[in-house]
Amino acid sequence: MAFTLTVKGNVFIVTLISIPIFCCYSVASEGELQGQNIVKALSCFENNLIYVGCDDVYRLNPSGNIKVPPEATDFFCSGPCLTETHLLLDCIDNILSNFIFYNKANVQQMRYALNAGCSYSRQRGNFNLEEYIGGETNKAPDTPTLIRCYFFIVAAAAIYLF
Repeated sequence: MAFTLTVKGNVFIVTLISIPIFCCYSVASEGELQGQNIVKALSCFENNLIYVGCDDVYRLNPSGNIKVPPEATDFFCSGPCLTETHLLLDCIDNILSNFIFYNKANVQQMRYALNAGCSYSRQRGNFNLEEYIGGETNKAPDTPTLIRCYFFIVAAAAIYLF
């Protein structure tokens, strides 16, 4: 009788552990592809064919900052910088449509900040993204799915054992 309970318990544990592993395997490989796409998207920032005429100080960076002083707005918006920054955003968007900058802004929000900063409204010269998105940032999960799956496995085993 004790042997039967032990076998049933072991089968239960193996089943409990197997389900999340098989479910998470596809998520892990998908995450690996996502990581490769992030590297490709980040390579757009270093592409010498995109940024040709814009000074380094005015370029968009992976943190999502555009550091254009108010007195350089006309130079940025009328010169090659605005066009090249849009080309950079196109490059990123074509590789990874859900790219998130370090400041948690997405490509569309960056476009909005560029358009507003170069408009002839009271927002001209203001490329501060936080004022345009009003605290509305991406809600991407902080904990990777694979880690959550492993946590589930450990929690299920702990519940079973205690």
